[in-house]
Amino acid sequence: MGSNASVKDILGELQKGSYISLLSKLIGESQYVQNNPPDLIPKEDLVGGHVREVLDPYSTENGGPLIIKQVSYTPGRGHLIIRYPGSDSAKVVSFVGSHMDVVPADPSAWTFDPFSLSISGDQLRGRGTTDCLGHVALLTELLKKLAQTKLKLKNSVVVIFIVSEENSSIQGIGVEQLRKDGYFNDLKGGPLYWVDTADSQPCIGTGGTIPWFIKTIGHLFHSGLPNKAINALELAMDALKPIQLNFYKDFPPHPKEQEYKFETPSTMKPTQWSYPGGGLNQIPGECSLAGDVRLTPFYDVKDVVAKISGYVNYINEHVEDLESRGPVSKYTLPDEGLRGKLEVSYGELISGIACDLNSRGYKVLYNATKEVIGEVNPYSITGSLPLVKDLQENGYDVQTIGYGLTATYHANDEYCNYSDMANGYKVFASIISQLEEDY
Repeated sequence: MGSNASVKDILGELQKGSYISLLSKLIGESQYVQNNPPDLIPKEDLVGGHVREVLDPYSTENGGPLIIKQVSYTPGRGHLIIRYPGSDSAKVVSFVGSHMDVVPADPSAWTFDPFSLSISGDQLRGRGTTDCLGHVALLTELLKKLAQTKLKLKNSVVVIFIVSEENSSIQGIGVEQLRKDGYFNDLKGGPLYWVDTADSQPCIGTGGTIPWFIKTIGHLFHSGLPNKAINALELAMDALKPIQLNFYKDFPPHPKEQEYKFETPSTMKPTQWSYPGGGLNQIPGECSLAGDVRLTPFYDVKDVVAKISGYVNYINEHVEDLESRGPVSKYTLPDEGLRGKLEVSYGELISGIACDLNSRGYKVLYNATKEVIGEVNPYSITGSLPLVKDLQENGYDVQTIGYGLTATYHANDEYCNYSDMANGYKVFASIISQLEEDY
């Protein structure tokens, strides 16, 4: 392969001053890319603008090698697709999934300003350093170095910085829409690394997610006459337990979870509880529960939805058989012809992934991690990633990796370590180098 044999040596190391300068600008925008609609709607173009400020001088429009494309489905929220072209149009390595929004931060709960970058030793501190602006800056620096060196590669290198549809009231703006519109079509010619996990080790499995919403309908009445009420709060408590028990019976720990090193099996639990309000002396007639299922990838999310709907239907047909909480705590009023009832609905379903541990993409990542980090300790988690299962089922070699810290992921006082990001740069350089050596 000639001079390309030393690709990783030519790419060298992450330039600390340049990386921190860019990351400081990105974290400075984190206040404006918080994602929690309807109150907080991110404007990812603020982050994308800083990325383009670094990379536009190396774009084809300015005589450089980088092909830069912005794709927007709603104003102010554009994906960035950047390609460093190789000589073989059929071969590619892609780094996808680093998103340009952040989860909300409450400054009063932090010991430092979440919306500006601060440095304490090796720690780079601020909202988005671990998830996921630290990765955006890292991959931007990798692209810049490729463009500066003008390496002649066989494989194209493609980076896609994405807009997140998670939590959005606007559908059809996220990475799934990019896929539908064909922007992933030419990424099958090599490994696709989804860069949105943590801890500098291959994440070989992720969980599926099923957001669920259960509304219990009882009969509101004065608390001094509980015999004339159907208590929607008690109905919710007594109905949820058999639903959960049936879930754990039908979706028990799977044997492959140990092979893939999942810390937990599939789980179903409530995370939110609400009711319309009323006086202390009123027995409520409505109650809403919400939560999620986190499903290991060895089960199908659609099967779980069907089962949960079946549990709810059974309870509705046999609500009088539920355990109750006293002689006048019951869920039917025969004289009035009233029965307690459950209604269930679901949010967007996301399937988990079990990465192919025999693929070229995993072996290259394994080798690079061993070379740079010194050891390989793959893990799995029931956190979820969008699109990855769909891509895998359609022939993409999907692997997941990230260089932030699980310990500070979505947490107060979020930080990453510069040394971990610097190692991530070396891993990516090694991946590119190994794939060139395949020729």
